[in-house]
Amino acid sequence: MEEPIRIALVDDHRLFRSGIAALIQDFDRYSILFEAGDGEEMMRKITPKLKPDIILLDINMPKMDGINAARWLRNVHPEINIIVLSMFEDAEKVLTMVRMGVKAYLLKDAEPHEFEDALRKVSENELYYPDFVTKYLVDKFDNEFNITKLNSREIEFLKLAGTELTYKQIAEQMCISSRTVDGYRDQLFEKLHIKNRIGLALYAIKNKLIDL
Repeated sequence: MEEPIRIALVDDHRLFRSGIAALIQDFDRYSILFEAGDGEEMMRKITPKLKPDIILLDINMPKMDGINAARWLRNVHPEINIIVLSMFEDAEKVLTMVRMGVKAYLLKDAEPHEFEDALRKVSENELYYPDFVTKYLVDKFDNEFNITKLNSREIEFLKLAGTELTYKQIAEQMCISSRTVDGYRDQLFEKLHIKNRIGLALYAIKNKLIDL
C-alpha cells in the first residue's frame, strides 16, 4: 500500500485547522501529521522522525508569522513543500512567498476542489497559483531579453514549460531525450536570468507565447 503524503497544518485559528483537517480526511493519499498555531510551534514539532511532506501555512500568525516560517523552512528543510493559505490577496506578500519557493498560494475561501487540486499538484512537485497570483507576477515580471534571440526549439520548449506537462512529457512531445530537455531548460535559465520553472512560464505569458 502506498504511503500517505504527510501534511502539517500551521494556522493560529483552531476552528479553521479543524475544518481543513476534516476536509483532508475526505481526500485519498493524505494524512495529518501534526498541527501548530504559529511558526515557533511548527519548528519545535518538526523532527527527523516527524517531518511532513507538505506544510499548509498561514501568513498572519503570532510569535512567528508565515513569512518567517517559510524562510526558516527554506533554509533548514528545503525538501518540505509549502502551500500558503491566506485570507488576503496581498500582492507584496504573494511576491515575497513566491520568491521563497512556496509551491502554491490559495485563498482560504477557495473551493474544496481547488484545494484538492493544489495538494495533488504540489505532491507531484508541481506549482499551483490561482489567476490573481499569476496576473500579479506577470505584472511584476521584468525581463528585457529579446524573444528574437531564442531559437525555434527553445521557444517550443518555453511554450511547453508553461503548461502542466512534466519535463519527461515535454521530452516525449518534442521527440528528444530528457537530457536534451534539461539542456534547453538550463540554457533558458542562463539566457533569461531565470531560476525556476515558474519564471519560464511567466516569461512565456509576458511575451504572449501562451495565454492565461
